[in-house]
Amino acid sequence: MRTAAVSTLKASLSEYLASVKSGEEVIITDRGKAIAKIVPITRTNDRISGRLLAMEKAGLAKMNEKCFPKDFWDGPDKPVDRENKALSYLLEERREGR
Repeated sequence: MRTAAVSTLKASLSEYLASVKSGEEVIITDRGKAIAKIVPITRTNDRISGRLLAMEKAGLAKMNEKCFPKDFWDGPDKPVDRENKALSYLLEERREGR
């Protein structure tokens, strides 16, 4: 948990907000006395795995709040892999440790 005086916070707000985005809490002090706490907003979406939330908290992933349109996957530009080459290439890469 970080601590910042009001004057320091004003001068470096972006830096402190980046810390909060990554899951850290910041205590704000005024003349040495704690007056506020900035905490990250926690997600309560059960559809998001705990591992993904931890990655977001660490700044390794970013959640998107927008959704695809319902007909997104039905469009004419949908890629077709009739021979399952994408899957075979993926499995080959995994076997090789790439």
